[in-house]
Amino acid sequence: MIREEIYREMEDELGVVPSMFKTIPDSTLELEWELLKRVHIEEGAIPNKYRELIGIAISGVMKCHYCAFHHTEFAKALGATDEEIEDAMHIAKSSAGWSTYINGMQLDFEEFKKEEHRMAEHIKGRMTKKAA
Repeated sequence: MIREEIYREMEDELGVVPSMFKTIPDSTLELEWELLKRVHIEEGAIPNKYRELIGIAISGVMKCHYCAFHHTEFAKALGATDEEIEDAMHIAKSSAGWSTYINGMQLDFEEFKKEEHRMAEHIKGRMTKKAA
């Protein structure tokens, strides 16, 4: 596809040609647009609203205000509530904090994996009991 065709497709899908795409060279424009469509527009195994909530969490950890704004706007457009957005941020904050702590403390990774397996099995058992 030529640039003008890609731009028409973007306008049809997004209502605008994002300025970030105007900086991409012709040699990779189509590839970048196809990737963005697959990851952010087309339905996948994870529903799009949850993909955007994941994006909000990641952008918070990365401290990227561009990404945070984008994913928040898209999550809301897809029906995410303020409570869901806040929950995603708490998960990101907790994961980043614990990652910093356990890496800094250099905990034994093999012991950590054993404990995680035990906890996952315990949670599975609890979920099975609740379902019954």
